[in-house]
Amino acid sequence: MTSTSVLPLVSIVAPCYNGEKYLALALEGIYAQTYANIEVIIVDDGSTDGSLALLEKLQPTYGFHLHHQQNQGVSAALNHGLKYAKGKYVATPDLDDIMLPESVAVRVAFMEEHPETGICSGNSRYIDAQGNVLKTEKRSHPSRYDFADILRNARVCGAPAALYRMAALEAANFYDPALQVQDFQITLRVTQAGYFVDALPVLITLYRRHPNNLSRRYKKVLIADLAAIAPYRAHPEYEAGYAVVLHKALKYAVREDRADAWRLLRQVPRRQWNRVTFQRFKRLVSLWPKAMFKRLAGGRKA
Repeated sequence: MTSTSVLPLVSIVAPCYNGEKYLALALEGIYAQTYANIEVIIVDDGSTDGSLALLEKLQPTYGFHLHHQQNQGVSAALNHGLKYAKGKYVATPDLDDIMLPESVAVRVAFMEEHPETGICSGNSRYIDAQGNVLKTEKRSHPSRYDFADILRNARVCGAPAALYRMAALEAANFYDPALQVQDFQITLRVTQAGYFVDALPVLITLYRRHPNNLSRRYKKVLIADLAAIAPYRAHPEYEAGYAVVLHKALKYAVREDRADAWRLLRQVPRRQWNRVTFQRFKRLVSLWPKAMFKRLAGGRKA
């Protein structure tokens, strides 16, 4: 077996905010890695449930480094943890997800052979709050993305599936703490610094979907996404990326806030209208008469 002294150190920096329900399973996954040379740093971001107490209880068992800060958001929590990280590579899993055993080993092996890779990801299996499988990504071949592609298609390399090169994070100046959503901004910042994102056809994580996922709160995500692409307004792919960001928000707005959906639809540049735009428009129009009918019916007096 290869000695840990010749394996590059991997820092697993995990932010935690009110994750008590899933902490035990997440830690089991982290410490079940087949990769031998890891350090684990957990930053509690001002949890208001029993997360901090549970982490303090589990710390002697696992030996992770534990830090606590007042609630400042996930980007600030990651920056805090990264100050203590010593690894050549960094994983930033959410503590409601589950890392599969080969997760770190597979990605490190690839990145050791590809120094131009700043982020290496793989396939995710989506599960619900109870652990039931919802769907599995089926990428069948490796894919590589540069900055122009990331911006044009508003591609996000999600934290549960991402392994970062520390040098790439340093080149990106880490996370902007003002942005509450970390995945998209760091994907842009790392690739803008000249690195690639490589996605492998390997299942590496179980991604848990539940009502508290930040990704389900589209308005907050939209604000962060627009702020993430704002520095690149002069880039020729900016307008296309801007349209994709609006389309992503429209998917949820059509169901949750139709007035906002109309507002977002009007903001999509006309030359960026495509099949997705018309699908969102058609869905919105089909729902609007029903909503109006319900309003009228609800306003009638007996």
